[in-house]
Amino acid sequence: MGNGDLRVRGIAARAGGWSARHRWAAVGIWVLFVVLAMGLGSATGRVDVKDSDQLKGETHTAAKIIEDAGIEEPASETVLIQAKGSGVRATDARFRAAVSAVVKAVDGTGKVTDVTSPYTTKTISKDGRSALVQFDMRGDAETAGDRVAPVLKAVDGVQKDHETLRIEEIGSASMQKTFDDAFGDDFEKAELSAVPVALGILLIAFGALVAALLPVALAVTAIMATMGLMGVVSHVMPMSDTANSVMLLVGLAVGVDYCLFYLRREREEREAGRDAQTALRIAAATSGRAIIVSGVTVCVAMAGMLFTGLAEFEAMGLASLMVVAVAMVGSVTVLPALLSLLGERVEKGRIPFLRRAMERRTARTGGESPFWAAVLRGVLAKPLVSVLVAAGALLAIAAPAVGMKTQNLTLDQEFGNSLPIVQTYNRVNDAFPGGSEPAEVVVKAKDINAPDVKSALADFKARAISSGASRGPVEIKLHDAQNIAYVYVPLVGGSDLDKAGASLDKLRDEVRPATLGRIDGVQAPITGQVAGSHDFNDQLGGAVIPVFAFVVVFAFLLMLLSFRSLTVAITSIVLNLLSVGAAYGVLVAVFQHGWGASLVGAEGVGAIITWLPLFLFVILFGLSMDYHVFVVSRIREARLRGRTTKDAIQHGVVTTAGVVTSAAVIMVAVFAIFGTLSMQSMKQMGVGLAVAVLIDATIIRGVLLPAVMALLGERNWYLPKWLNRLPDLTHDEASEAVVASAPEENAPLRV
Repeated sequence: MGNGDLRVRGIAARAGGWSARHRWAAVGIWVLFVVLAMGLGSATGRVDVKDSDQLKGETHTAAKIIEDAGIEEPASETVLIQAKGSGVRATDARFRAAVSAVVKAVDGTGKVTDVTSPYTTKTISKDGRSALVQFDMRGDAETAGDRVAPVLKAVDGVQKDHETLRIEEIGSASMQKTFDDAFGDDFEKAELSAVPVALGILLIAFGALVAALLPVALAVTAIMATMGLMGVVSHVMPMSDTANSVMLLVGLAVGVDYCLFYLRREREEREAGRDAQTALRIAAATSGRAIIVSGVTVCVAMAGMLFTGLAEFEAMGLASLMVVAVAMVGSVTVLPALLSLLGERVEKGRIPFLRRAMERRTARTGGESPFWAAVLRGVLAKPLVSVLVAAGALLAIAAPAVGMKTQNLTLDQEFGNSLPIVQTYNRVNDAFPGGSEPAEVVVKAKDINAPDVKSALADFKARAISSGASRGPVEIKLHDAQNIAYVYVPLVGGSDLDKAGASLDKLRDEVRPATLGRIDGVQAPITGQVAGSHDFNDQLGGAVIPVFAFVVVFAFLLMLLSFRSLTVAITSIVLNLLSVGAAYGVLVAVFQHGWGASLVGAEGVGAIITWLPLFLFVILFGLSMDYHVFVVSRIREARLRGRTTKDAIQHGVVTTAGVVTSAAVIMVAVFAIFGTLSMQSMKQMGVGLAVAVLIDATIIRGVLLPAVMALLGERNWYLPKWLNRLPDLTHDEASEAVVASAPEENAPLRV
């Protein structure tokens, strides 16, 4: 086969070839792209998701009414005054003196408005031991946490003067400040520590500083470019801080992985005696292609989040999709250019003892992993037993997921008793069930002061209590100019979201239709934390099937077109689903049932946070394709070179074991960092991702995949005749084909 009949074809091979020949141009274009993206993002600014767009349903309707009316809801605060013993009551003189002192102290800060006494609002507990002073923070609610410190100090001063009573403040502003102080640095440290952790693992994997820096540098520049692009795109689809954090996590993981695949293959070919140019061509045609197939699959998986209809999920999905696409493009363009520029200098900064150990190991094993070679011998000797044992173990691990319970975590579930404000939250809920998080009815009428509307509001207030949905007090706050009324209804059930949800259903399905629902032209959507959780669950539940179907079907089609094998496509989907199921099982066992929770510094909170299962499915289904595509591509390559299927499996798995292990260790380490955060939701995400990647890179890719392929034999490459009309996206990955088809100097690669 001469140069006129090149078998090396495809975007990856052509991109790598062009970049290697025009290396300064490729590097310059990449740098220009990153700088322009960041500049455009900085110039346009980022538009974040608005409260009115967060959810659909009644929560969305209520937020829209408030937004259209131009009402700026203030950050509300509450001071709990509570007797420490059983002898003091709210009617006692010293209790009244404490209440008066609190009212005077907070009002005197000049930072608050609408201070109300419990003797006026009747916010005194049934046992008479607790009372609530309520007020609003002046200014923008979103920044109220920055201004609440003087108020907290004033309340602490009253507490010191009344030691026989418990005087504590809680509210959206004080919680915002507490969380920012306690966990703001926590998140920042986690994100910053991810890079040095990845770099340290890469140093061990490569034994050379320059080789280790390349993947990190490419991942970081891909993240920087994506941050700029997020600002531009946010004017069409708003973004969020959560989307930014997820983008950083995914970008670092895939960016480092893709470069790692490429670099290890290029180094492997050079160690096999290829010259630098040939080694680079082989890496472009093989690992480069695997990166594109994997990257497109991950992008498709991330796109599944766009079908949820939830603004936060859509932002996370689009941000993740963009960073994967940018990292993928960078890996097959600027990376080969940098490798071509550096040449042997990629080995600069060698760590002597690591490098010598690696060279001895390579000389002894030929670049193959002794551990996985031993495992593979056992797996391939008894593939059926291996499938039954491995699949049985994973199904057993996944079994607890059958009883998964999802809900938005309450404050005490999210943070345990690690913060004093959580104890205040629990005390308020015990004394005033639902009082710290009441349902909020937003009533809009043509004339809010019309007699029939006022009568309906009074009737709603009375029926909310008589129906058993609330124990009161129900507060009505009028905005006459906008013809809007807020009705605050403490729900029976308090922080127990199941019981509070039942109370909410009574309000929506019984109380509202019988009162406000009878007045023509009146809108009365019910919002609040419990309502938001309820609406979020409903919307997310409706999105599960479309998202699952989209991701699975498109991943199946991509595998089918990329490998021209119905069998490979089916086994890819089944194995990925199995690893996701196992991750779900671990999450439920640890965080719902509390089994071994202390081992990860967590505690059983009785539920998995609502958004996590779907989020994990999309992220894991995409990321697990990294390893699957890389391993199966290597097996297919060996098969094309004339090896038997069994030999190809052996060769493909053991030669990729090192890079897959290194990539998995990086991902597990990065995800595990998030498992160390104090918030239970972040622990759940970190542990779920880390466990799933670990299972995927070991049991799935090291045992189940080779065992299943060994059982199937030549049927691995089965494609029905009627599917031959499908587009052929397969490329000849054989190293020999690349070498045989090496172009002459400056000759272009052709399809």
